[in-house]
Amino acid sequence: MISFRQAALWCGGAVLPQEEARTFSGIRNDSRELQPGNLFAALQGVRDGHDFIPAALEKGAAGALGARRIPGVPMIVVPDPLKAMGDLAREYRKTLGAKVIGVTGSVGKTTTKEMISAVLETAFVTQHTEKNYNNDIGVPITVLDLRPDCEAAVVEMGMNHAGEISYLSKIARPDVAVITCIGTAHIGNLGSRENICRAKLEILDGMDADGTVILNGDDDLLQKAGTGRKTLYFGLSEGCDLRAEEIREEDGETRFTAVGLGRRFPVVLPVAGVHNVRNALSAILVGLVCGAEPEQIVRGLAGFRNTGNRQNIYQQDGYTVIADCYNAGPESMAASLSVLAGRKTAGRRIAVLGDMLELGEHGPEAHRRVGEIAAQCADLVLAFGPLSAGIAEAAGEKGRHFDSREAMTAALREAAQPGDVLLFKGSHGMHLEKVLEAFFIRP
Repeated sequence: MISFRQAALWCGGAVLPQEEARTFSGIRNDSRELQPGNLFAALQGVRDGHDFIPAALEKGAAGALGARRIPGVPMIVVPDPLKAMGDLAREYRKTLGAKVIGVTGSVGKTTTKEMISAVLETAFVTQHTEKNYNNDIGVPITVLDLRPDCEAAVVEMGMNHAGEISYLSKIARPDVAVITCIGTAHIGNLGSRENICRAKLEILDGMDADGTVILNGDDDLLQKAGTGRKTLYFGLSEGCDLRAEEIREEDGETRFTAVGLGRRFPVVLPVAGVHNVRNALSAILVGLVCGAEPEQIVRGLAGFRNTGNRQNIYQQDGYTVIADCYNAGPESMAASLSVLAGRKTAGRRIAVLGDMLELGEHGPEAHRRVGEIAAQCADLVLAFGPLSAGIAEAAGEKGRHFDSREAMTAALREAAQPGDVLLFKGSHGMHLEKVLEAFFIRP
């Protein structure tokens, strides 16, 4: 628990004398998600967060962090509530004994975070980033949610622009940093993969000199990255400290042998795709660095389950569905299409694809390239969105383009038959989950 007095000292806030002894645990900026005892952060968004303070108090909020005092409401008043959230989290982190693992990268951050958590939970009291709490609001929420008894905390860090991960790293102060890969997501904002690499390496800014950095040794830019710290590489190539051998996929599972750091042991993943092998290798390295035993690591990965619409594979009404519509970039598109191609089926493989956003001037060529890959992996390629016209065109006779989700859904209903494998993949803003939901609601 944190007292209002302590919080005010940490973030430069003002508290009435009679409220200094009040305490809170955790913080939320959404009154709908608030738990009793949380501090409510009244942030300025599309609507003024101060308008939601009464609702937060009804949910059991201990008080509010805001920019102006409201009579009768226990408050910590600060000039900038968003900055104050970061200040509170940064100072609270200093009081914790937990080992913090920071995770970033262009592709696979959330899956890797979940795999690392699955591994560490077998050996330590572990907490991790929930939902999409990986930005300047989410990371402070994650850190302030950490319990005093937490031994390992896995914190995901995302970004759209340079400087953002540096800020998050200085709040979370990771002991171990993982970078999954350097792709082209957000290249429209950052201009080049080299700039993206520099932005991802900002995760080192909050680390002490004795921290450990875990990098993808198959990534051309990360191979050359200087970290100034102990660095371990994972991947499929010979030069990696931990690599995968004897990879084989069957019925949605992936099996491989982890080799490195003087160890060799078999691993079974309940998900498909070589990209997930790399994610698992990074989780194995984190486990070994933190002191988990191989048998604990293997047990954790065997129990791994992905979250939300991230390569969630399931059976429904005779179809195999690969729901992967949380986000998309060229690299993750290619990975998902390879999973589609690898699925055994007596029916057809149908790729239902949407635009990849935030690629800037690189967008048209990236979509054409995805269309070429899709034509090799799928029997039918349905594409939605203005940029995805390039996917359909490059897919040739297999490709069809749609200007609306409704038209795409109608075409999918007409074309698909039980026994088919359906991949749904696109940037979150394209909301292909609506096509997926509508497809199974027969008119």
